[in-house]
Amino acid sequence: MEGELLANVIGTAAALCSITSFIPQIIKIVKERDASSVALKTYVLTVTCFVLWVVYGIMIQAWPITFANSAALVACSIVLFLKWRFRDGDPKEDQPAKA
Repeated sequence: MEGELLANVIGTAAALCSITSFIPQIIKIVKERDASSVALKTYVLTVTCFVLWVVYGIMIQAWPITFANSAALVACSIVLFLKWRFRDGDPKEDQPAKA
């Protein structure tokens, strides 16, 4: 039973690290309204990775794997969306001022 508890603690810690690891990047992009320094290929690959983990978790009915990777997929997808939205800086800055 102790081994199972330790495995659950380690798995939970790993899931929390995976999920929260994207939050600093999201905050930085939103705050600076610029995602030009975000590596598009890295985040496309990472999103693909999480999609595969979710599919794998569903296939073997490992719900902790499925839920943890689904949450990480959402966070990583937000970074990818923000990369598209702010790829060249803030689009609002390019608009002419209204008279």
